[in-house]
Amino acid sequence: MTAAEAVDGGRRRSGGREARRERRSGAGTAAAPAFITRQVPTYELLGEEGLALIERHAEQLLQEVGLEFRGDPEVLRLWQEAGADVRGELVRFPAGLVPAIIRRSVRPQFTQHARNPARSVEIGGRHTVFSPAYGSPFVYDRAGGRRYGTIKDFENFVKLAYASPWLHHSGGTICEPVDVPVNKRHLDMVYAHLRWSDKALMGSVTAPERAEDSIELCRVAFGRDFVEQNCVILGNINVNSPLVYDVTMTAALRTSAAANQGIVVVPFILGGAMGPVTIAGAIAQSHAEAMAGVALTQLVRPGAPVIYGSFLSSLSLRTGAPTFGMPEPVLSHLVVGQLARRLGVPLRCGGALTGSKLADAQGAQESSDALFSACLGGANFILHAAGWLEGGLVMGYEKFMLDVDHCGMLHTFLAGLPLDENGFAMEAFREVGIGKHYLGAQHTLKNYQTAFYDSALASNESYEQWAEAGSQDADTRAHARWQQVLRDYEPPPIDPGVDAALTDFIARRKAAIPDAWY
Repeated sequence: MTAAEAVDGGRRRSGGREARRERRSGAGTAAAPAFITRQVPTYELLGEEGLALIERHAEQLLQEVGLEFRGDPEVLRLWQEAGADVRGELVRFPAGLVPAIIRRSVRPQFTQHARNPARSVEIGGRHTVFSPAYGSPFVYDRAGGRRYGTIKDFENFVKLAYASPWLHHSGGTICEPVDVPVNKRHLDMVYAHLRWSDKALMGSVTAPERAEDSIELCRVAFGRDFVEQNCVILGNINVNSPLVYDVTMTAALRTSAAANQGIVVVPFILGGAMGPVTIAGAIAQSHAEAMAGVALTQLVRPGAPVIYGSFLSSLSLRTGAPTFGMPEPVLSHLVVGQLARRLGVPLRCGGALTGSKLADAQGAQESSDALFSACLGGANFILHAAGWLEGGLVMGYEKFMLDVDHCGMLHTFLAGLPLDENGFAMEAFREVGIGKHYLGAQHTLKNYQTAFYDSALASNESYEQWAEAGSQDADTRAHARWQQVLRDYEPPPIDPGVDAALTDFIARRKAAIPDAWY
């Protein structure tokens, strides 16, 4: 059975060890915490002197080298009025101008409202939000292999993200549905998020009119007045590193910011290609590029919700291939977290990143290092938290399920160590006494469903039990798992009138323009 085929058949019986484990872990249900409020402190890698050095070099880049804003006269006008030195499309910034704009009006924390209010997320402060991987043209599963993504694959991943208790966000372009025209697929993608999930979502930014369509669909779903006053959709803007913003990105940025909708500003730097090979220089470049985009949103609309992003990775200088989960970018997660907090801006980092083609040992190691460091760095919005393969070219079904399980473990880790009366368990010590086991103690029975994270995918039984069950590796178990979740999937409710209005808007927009396939 391939991923794109209809998933049907019987449901897993409710009894037995597997069902109990699913209930304890929360796997396979749509009930999810809205977001994480972390109790574990961030890791402060650099002291004041080191952070000041990076900030000074970022300011030097803005002052001496500058950034180009290509093809967007409105952006050049905004910068000139703000006091920047604009010469053609090159903009240089007086010392202190960009951080001053940011600190004047950026909100350090904001709410992104979901269609289901119980699933609205807080972005910023001590909060962390996990979102699926984004932008892959290909998908992979064990049965179907590597192939171009379709709208069926896209809908499958929306449903899997909705069903996961450990993903807080529906994401955006989880995979590219290449069977839908390029200029119309954004309509189907945003509809899929709104119809098959009720979590917060991201829209399309590949053209300003697509950003506007994404927002308009949300106006239909949430109400025009509500959208004017509240953030309901995010757009991910990539800098054309090094030091260039193109009109596709800036026009989409202006569209979203003007509508009071969230923008994630993300430099995309592969050290040695789009930035220097040295990590300190690449971080300074990333800081300069991100600050410029964040500040631009505030010139469009002061107080517009915005997230400072970082996507800094390395390059194999031997082959030229991008690498992910390497120690240098892992360090950068810690530093950009400090820089974002000093600015008072929510932070976005990459998540379970890997260059591996499969959910193998390489994929596990690289993804774990990248995701864990983003959490320790204090990232508030973690994009690519589940599914990423092959440097982002592939969205993997099995990888998605394995990453989701890891996200569940991080929920427990980031909750910290409870030091309450139950945590110290004095009642258990008194009941059990000396030299006896705790398996039947009342304290154990009271806590057994929540005391430890119980993985939905890990195999911890004896060798004999594992062999009797088929000697399955984690990838095999994940393959069965995503199919079961899709079989069990039940869509969230939606007002029939709203659904009809969404489909009517999409039909009218599609009829108004001819198909474009590139």
